[in-house]
Amino acid sequence: MAIFTFFHEFKRFMGEAAVDLTNHTFKAMLTNVAPDALNDVVKADITEIPAGNGYIAGGMTLTSVTWSETGPDLGVWRFDANDFTWNAVGGDIAPFRYVVFYDDTTATPAKPLIGFIDYTTSLIVSNGNGFTVDIGIPGIFELQ
Repeated sequence: MAIFTFFHEFKRFMGEAAVDLTNHTFKAMLTNVAPDALNDVVKADITEIPAGNGYIAGGMTLTSVTWSETGPDLGVWRFDANDFTWNAVGGDIAPFRYVVFYDDTTATPAKPLIGFIDYTTSLIVSNGNGFTVDIGIPGIFELQ
């Protein structure tokens, strides 16, 4: 089962309004190096897999991003987006274990990290196949 973990500084950036979950552009990138939730702060702190064979440096732009309350007066807020797929073309996509989410809009700090999904083992997308990140319920994350 995939596990989502917040980067510690994301909570501060959200509180300081540096990250706008409603209006900014968000991306997901792949890494095979374990992120450090306590010390990694911005995209540059992450060792991204090499671009190629269907993987583009910087990762995938999230679509249909929403930040909304899950129901009237429930007090539970969900950050959500459409599922997305990396397709291997012309060769395999390099091994990865983690999908890292970040804000691609914020300049200060530059590209702050939000959180990551740990798939618990390294994966390879072989040529001609795809890997879909199933956002599902409760979205990327929920806050109560």
